[in-house]
Amino acid sequence: MRDTCKRYVDDVLAPFIRENREREWSFDPNTRLSPHILEQADLVGLRSLGVPEEFGGIALDPTTESQTFAIIATELARGDSGVADKLVQNWKISVLLRELAPRHLQEHWFSRYMAEPQFLMAHCLTEPRGASDRWLPYNVPEAAMDTRAVLEGDHWKINGRKQFISNGYDASLYVVYANTDSSAGMLQGTSSFLVPRDTPGLEVTRCNETIGGRFMNNGEIVFDDCRVPNDHLLAHNDALGKAGVYFKPGKIIQAAKNLGIGIAAYEDSVAFVHERVQGGRVLIKHQAVAIRIAEMATKLEAVASLLRHAALAVDEGSPDSQTLCDMVKVFASQEIFKVCQHAVELHGGYGAMLEVGVEKYFRDAAVYLHMDATVDVSNFKIVRSMFPATAGLYAGPELASTDR
Repeated sequence: MRDTCKRYVDDVLAPFIRENREREWSFDPNTRLSPHILEQADLVGLRSLGVPEEFGGIALDPTTESQTFAIIATELARGDSGVADKLVQNWKISVLLRELAPRHLQEHWFSRYMAEPQFLMAHCLTEPRGASDRWLPYNVPEAAMDTRAVLEGDHWKINGRKQFISNGYDASLYVVYANTDSSAGMLQGTSSFLVPRDTPGLEVTRCNETIGGRFMNNGEIVFDDCRVPNDHLLAHNDALGKAGVYFKPGKIIQAAKNLGIGIAAYEDSVAFVHERVQGGRVLIKHQAVAIRIAEMATKLEAVASLLRHAALAVDEGSPDSQTLCDMVKVFASQEIFKVCQHAVELHGGYGAMLEVGVEKYFRDAAVYLHMDATVDVSNFKIVRSMFPATAGLYAGPELASTDR
């Protein structure tokens, strides 16, 4: 699978990125990525990870699923992190549907997904008022979702707004999280729903113009009396708990994509410093340059090692797997950002030029500092998992000024 993905990246994805530097800057999201990219990914089986084999997907050994996702995501992001993000969202939601959706919905949506190479799925959790706090989570009613769903007869009516949604602009199918019990905490009062794009009351209002990962169209979605049948309810009042089936693998994939960016930045830098001559000698022979290359390689190996350790922990169901997932997410985002900074600086003036492409790694890496929770919130989670009896509480009703 790694070799298949590597060939796809080297023969299809990387050449497209090199030859179309300007396309990611198009402010028409529909024109950025050539349909050829996802069609070729479909042909080699890269879209169907997580889809049950009976629907045409590729069977993954559950004992190595997270490790497999990590290997493939790293390779894809080496080609482009935005395209990797497009496919990764499909993988994660496929796993969720496989575990939670009723049989008839699996038959319908997996069949359609496998028949349409451009079919994308999106996971709608983040809201304008709350994002990383959903990951902590603050298990108090005061931090509940602003998006709410109410059961009326045999339909649920959803109202609210979701922001910063990967694939949100052009997805055909959404998994939407909403508050269904305002008296309970986040973990006991959040439900999830399967919502097709053409459902009345669902409106995609904008594509968020991000600095990096621009071949994945991040979007904002509004729900205005959006009605979905009762059987489209995936998890009632415990959606965040049941979504754990891919929350931890999702962190693994996030770190893996980040690693892929770093590998690409490193490889381009190594080639450059072996070709470029300054001061009468090739750059690699300057000690200051050699030190930077060594530091980049060490950071990449450290991230890769922690990633393998965390992915194995998830696959084995180790009790420390959640902590390791948060650790590798934070560690990768910070270390790969430094790797990409070195890459830009080693290229000198060329590092800032769009047509060279090194600055793209820097922009793409910057986005990962806050994807799947900010660094600070992730560190809160790490501390709480290690020291549950002494870690501070991070949410609750604000005290009135007279009570402080």
